Amino acid sequence: MDKYMFSLVGKTALVTGASRGLGQAIAVGFASAGADVICSSSSINGCVDTVKKIEQFGVKATTIAADLNDAQDVKLLAEQAQKWQGKVDILVNNAGTISRCPAVDFPEDEWLNVMNVNVNSAFLLSRLIGRGMLEQGRGKIINIASMLSFSGGITVPAYTASKHALVGITKALANEWAIDNIQVNAIAPGYFKTDNTQALQDDPERNQAITDRIPSGKWGEPEQICGAAVFLASDASDYVNGHVLAVDGGWLAR
Repeated sequence: MDKYMFSLVGKTALVTGASRGLGQAIAVGFASAGADVICSSSSINGCVDTVKKIEQFGVKATTIAADLNDAQDVKLLAEQAQKWQGKVDILVNNAGTISRCPAVDFPEDEWLNVMNVNVNSAFLLSRLIGRGMLEQGRGKIINIASMLSFSGGITVPAYTASKHALVGITKALANEWAIDNIQVNAIAPGYFKTDNTQALQDDPERNQAITDRIPSGKWGEPEQICGAAVFLASDASDYVNGHVLAVDGGWLAR
């Protein structure tokens, strides 16, 4: 086995939602494997801390702010990202939002916001960045799915629909682009300690129910997503395509 097959040296990655949580962990994980990283978030200064962590590994990093609810912003993000180093080898569609409300009262504007950020921006970025990958004859796209890509959840209909859709996009693009040496896969994180899951962590009953189902009996730490992300971004995954890799501590096995 080539000892360098997990290396990302010479690669440029774009990670959305890289200001904190899983996105930050993935961006830093890529840097530790040798990649230069473009960190994107909705705030101009949102990724300053992430960039500092990345630069400790002696690689390059930059930030690009973008509102993923705005298609024009998404297009500009793709354009700027590809100009920075002249290419993007790895795209991670990690940014996401969630809104909790019973379906009968779910606001239409919240539905549209969740779908725009979680689904539409991911497809648009994949299409725009994917064009460059097609020209290069190689590329890796990783979509961050969810345990709610497999189930319905409670009071999160838009989020659930978006994460099911993201898996569908993953498989559709994998089918089209595999012939061009582009691998499109997804990671379905289990229950990690992030801002998105804070409401669940703070709810004693839901927290206990979730913990009881995880064989290890504990929530995941963001850094524990890195191995899967580096694998899917590296040459080690060249024959993995259209796959949804659950990183869930065994939650789905129960």
